[in-house]
Amino acid sequence: MSPSSPTSAEPAEPGQPVTVEPRDPAPEREPTRDRETTREITATLSLALRIGELLLSSGAGAGDVSAAMRNVAWACGLRGYTADVMFTQLTMSHQTSTDEPALIQIRQVRYREVDYGDLTEVDHLIRDLVTGEIDRAEATSRLNRIISTGHARRRWLVTVALGVMGGGVGMVLGGDWVVVGVAAVAAMLVDLLQRQMSRRRLPTFYQQVAGGLLATLIAVGIDATPANVSSNLVISTSIIMLLAGVNFLGAIQDALTGFPVTAGARILEAFLATAGVVAGVSGGLKLADVFGVDLGRLNPGAYSIADWPAMMAGGAIAAAAYAFAAYAPRRCLLPIAAVAAVAIGIYVASYDRGLGVAWSSAVAALFIGLVSYPVAARARIPTLVVIAAGITPFLPGLSIYRGLTLLATNSSKALLAMVTAAAIAIALSSGAILGEYVAQPIRREARRLESRLAGPRLVGPHTVPGVRALRRRRARKRAPRPPGATSG
Repeated sequence: MSPSSPTSAEPAEPGQPVTVEPRDPAPEREPTRDRETTREITATLSLALRIGELLLSSGAGAGDVSAAMRNVAWACGLRGYTADVMFTQLTMSHQTSTDEPALIQIRQVRYREVDYGDLTEVDHLIRDLVTGEIDRAEATSRLNRIISTGHARRRWLVTVALGVMGGGVGMVLGGDWVVVGVAAVAAMLVDLLQRQMSRRRLPTFYQQVAGGLLATLIAVGIDATPANVSSNLVISTSIIMLLAGVNFLGAIQDALTGFPVTAGARILEAFLATAGVVAGVSGGLKLADVFGVDLGRLNPGAYSIADWPAMMAGGAIAAAAYAFAAYAPRRCLLPIAAVAAVAIGIYVASYDRGLGVAWSSAVAALFIGLVSYPVAARARIPTLVVIAAGITPFLPGLSIYRGLTLLATNSSKALLAMVTAAAIAIALSSGAILGEYVAQPIRREARRLESRLAGPRLVGPHTVPGVRALRRRRARKRAPRPPGATSG
């Protein structure tokens, strides 16, 4: 020990006692996060996670969910947070300082049911929160009301809407009035069957098997009648509502926006759901053979292209009916129908000029992405509602079904069908997202935020700081000018 240490001293002469200076106790450091602060942080994280759970379960993409969670945390005054989105799990953490333990909250997403009504209400809630119109307590109260209210319309209306959607798809695929009627009835019966199975909590795969089996038995029954109807077309239109085209598109969107794990999980879910349809259709065909009903040589997933007026009308009906069945507000049904009709017209025109299925789908999706932003702003709904409903008539799920069905009989055709399905899905997703990239900076506030944008937001505002800056600019414009001030 050094002789100059304050804790010890050597005696000047032998025999003298040693004098030890007491060391001053180290000052206790005050905690940087007290109990009240911890409670506030926990409440903010909980609100952000609950909003993210509702958005993810209602069909929003992982990028939109992550951005919404971050915006909610920022609007509530939280800094130093992280947000992570997985397919079935949401995680948020906050660390006050580097020497403090992080607060982490995790929320599981177990149930998924597309509800664009709740999606719209939560979108409005987030915007009111980030603009300062409501505080966290009011936001929590509104979220509780949204969750506890339930669906906005009766369930039988949803079943009827799905039947109308099936009929519209039958028009898009070139079916006559018999096929359109059969597709509508089949869609309603399949929905009723799946609803009963869902009440008994049977997994989705078995619901898909039952739906495919029922659709095939309907085709068998139609074949036994004098009606001269193509069994291929009847089966294709009857299973249309079972095909996971929208889920496949959501997977491509997540992959394009930087969430590959969630994208992989969604792709697996889409393929598993489609495999259930294939198993159900195969079982129905085996039953037909047992009872001696010959449906002829089937070409799974085959369809014909109708005249462009019929396709545009069918696409408009299918898109609006899907939006209605997904509980979208009524005020947006006509705009969605108009967007889908024009998009189908663009698709037909592009296809007739030799662009092919994938590029024609991409051009139509680009149009949907371009117009969905102003249409959604006028209708006061999230852009996702317009895009998801607008691309419904393009049916990438039918190619997935065709590819999985042909795996056992013709591997080359199966590979071609799967590549076509992937090309259509990628074209639709990338075209719609590119349209969003181009459309969002058109508005003045979005142009000022161009450097801050991490990607197109299909749900929620762009960034909280940008919204606050816009609010300050508007407040300055509304403020009265002092006497004698000039406008120059």
